[in-house]
Amino acid sequence: MKKRASIVLLLLAIVWPMLHFAQGNKDKIEALRMAFISKKLELSTSEHERFWPVYNEYNDKVKAIRRNLRQSYAKKGETMSDNEAEELVQLELQSKQAELDLFKAYSEKMKTIIGIRKLAKLHQAEEDFKREIINTIKEK
Repeated sequence: MKKRASIVLLLLAIVWPMLHFAQGNKDKIEALRMAFISKKLELSTSEHERFWPVYNEYNDKVKAIRRNLRQSYAKKGETMSDNEAEELVQLELQSKQAELDLFKAYSEKMKTIIGIRKLAKLHQAEEDFKREIINTIKEK
């Protein structure tokens, strides 16, 4: 029990300065997300330090793929030809495949850092955090 309390205190010590000095809601939400997921996965200090750079790199690459897809859809607009529509559908399939490939590669990296059990819990922790944020917004 003391170990868990120490980890929570350590996480607060790490996250509090981030929250205090963070600029904008995006930074605050990111700091909260890190603390929430770290706590849910019960990451040790060593795991926390090694996991987050890899996880953030993965998320940045996924965001870039999705941004590219959104921009492609925005460029085509409402009046697209059948050929342009076909290109968009193919790009979407390629994007989903690229995301899957990234997930496979980064899952292996993350598994070596946090282990398979914590990796298996990661998706649920992400979903729980999203739900928590939505509930917080609804309450306001």
